[in-house]
Amino acid sequence: MPTLLSNSDSFTKATSNPDLSVVHFAADWAEQCGQVNDVLDALSKRTEYSKIKFFKCQAEDLSEVSLSHKIEAVPTVLLFRSGKVIDRIDGADAVKISEKVKLYSNASDTNEINQTVPLEERLKALINQAPVMLFMKGDRNVPKCGFSRQMVQILNEARASYETFDILTDEEVRQGLKTYSDWPTYPQLYVKGDLIGGLDIVKEMQVAGELGSALSV
Repeated sequence: MPTLLSNSDSFTKATSNPDLSVVHFAADWAEQCGQVNDVLDALSKRTEYSKIKFFKCQAEDLSEVSLSHKIEAVPTVLLFRSGKVIDRIDGADAVKISEKVKLYSNASDTNEINQTVPLEERLKALINQAPVMLFMKGDRNVPKCGFSRQMVQILNEARASYETFDILTDEEVRQGLKTYSDWPTYPQLYVKGDLIGGLDIVKEMQVAGELGSALSV
C-alpha cells in the first residue's frame, strides 16, 4: 500500500527524491480514493516499478500542502521528481494513472521525459506547478536579464509565494510558451494557471494597488 505522509516535513522529504514519487491526495470520505489506492497498490508491487515510491496524504489534514499544489478535489495524483511536480492526474482515472507512471518510469532523465511528453502537456504542467509561476531568464536567486530582475524584485516586495522556471534551460519551452500564451516576451507571470502578463502589466497592477490581491492564492 502507498505510504502515508502525515505532515509537511515527511511530504517534502518524500517528494525530494530524484527517483519518481507518486503522491495520492485523498480523503477517507471519498469512495473514489479507495479505487486509486487499489491502483497504486497494484502498481507498487510490479517489479519494473521497484524504484518508484508511492505515497498517500490526507488532503484536508495537510491543507497547506494541498493549497500550494492546487488540490481542489480528491482524488488527485501528483508525480514528483527532485521536489518538482512533473505531472498530475485529477480524478480516479486508473488508466491514465497507469499510463503516466509507465511513461515517467521509462524516461531515465529530464531530456527523455521532455521528448516523450507532448509540448502542450508539458507547458500546462509547468504553468500549474505552483499557484504563482514566473517564467524568466535565470531564476529568483540569479536573474539573467534586467526585466526578470525587476519582476523578481516586485514579487519579493509583495512578499509573494512563487516558483520560477528558467526559460534559458529549455529552448522548446521558451519558444512554445510564446505561442501557447500568445505573449511574445519574457518574463511571463501566471497565477492559478492563468497568464497575468509581463513586467509592464505587473508594474501597472503594483501602482494601482491591485497586485497584492491578485497574488493572494
